[in-house]
Amino acid sequence: MRNDRLRWFVLGIAVLLGCSAVWAQKAKDKAGYDRAARATVLHGAVVYGGSDPESQKVSLVTPGHEVVVVERSGPWVKVFANTDIQEDTEDKPEFGDESAPQPVSGWIRDKGVVTPTTPGGDAILYGAAANLEDAASQPNAPKGAAMAAHLLYRRVAEYYPQSSLALEAAWRSADIRWQLNKRDISTLPSAKEQDASLRPQIFDGEMKKIIKNYPGSKYAAMAAYKLLDNKLCGDWQGLPKCPEKEAELYEKYAQQYPDGPMAPEALYNATYREAVVVTMYTVEENKKKADAAASRTQSLAQELKAKYPQSDYADRAASIAYKVQQGIAIYGNDRD
Repeated sequence: MRNDRLRWFVLGIAVLLGCSAVWAQKAKDKAGYDRAARATVLHGAVVYGGSDPESQKVSLVTPGHEVVVVERSGPWVKVFANTDIQEDTEDKPEFGDESAPQPVSGWIRDKGVVTPTTPGGDAILYGAAANLEDAASQPNAPKGAAMAAHLLYRRVAEYYPQSSLALEAAWRSADIRWQLNKRDISTLPSAKEQDASLRPQIFDGEMKKIIKNYPGSKYAAMAAYKLLDNKLCGDWQGLPKCPEKEAELYEKYAQQYPDGPMAPEALYNATYREAVVVTMYTVEENKKKADAAASRTQSLAQELKAKYPQSDYADRAASIAYKVQQGIAIYGNDRD
């Protein structure tokens, strides 16, 4: 009996040790840093070689980027700085300075450092992100404001997943990055390519995370709508192939997310593109296909009015459908 007790005691210790090892492994992120020590900053924080403002400046942590807290000493915090740079690089493309500093060890002042245990930290980070997002929309916006807002919103979702602000923050973070990447790609010569596969794709990793992590939410529907950008033509080049394909994409989206906030806009986009196809086939003197597209335009406009009568898009689609009925060109020169 005594040996049995000893055996069970040893087994229990082994199980506890095993669980501790698993817990410790899970407490580490993929870079090997302790998640409990993660933190971000609300302002540009200079990293010094020592806990002395006269010591050498070795790096800079900009708002939203992460540090891992190693120790604290009075008004100073020893950190591994910019520990998320590698993670960002893997999620290409990364916006901002291509020569962004790699993780380094040093000291920063203990000011504006927010961790997952900071009281009210979710609201603090969310508010700081919202302020930066607003600043980024103004003329002469501060450099890096949009990217900082993206990162700070991201920290809200990562540090406080149970917060009532987490879902909205995750969406805003993904949306800002999407807009920045879309803007950058639009300046490239390849942006005019008719075939979407011939231009760089907008990074979709964060949008896909929204769909995966928050299924059934309005944000998942909004993220799915954004993903359509990667399938649209850069330039129709006056040919019906592109608007036909895009009309199909938008209609399919509206069917898949009928209760989503973007469904009326999607149906309108489908209606408009079918109307454009009418004009294009009329120019080609292909009456059969022009008539089929005209019929489809009327059908989509009626569907939009029936499903979303209070939406402005319903009225806009009705106007497009009326022009088609009247034989008015929707694409190109509509003057008789």
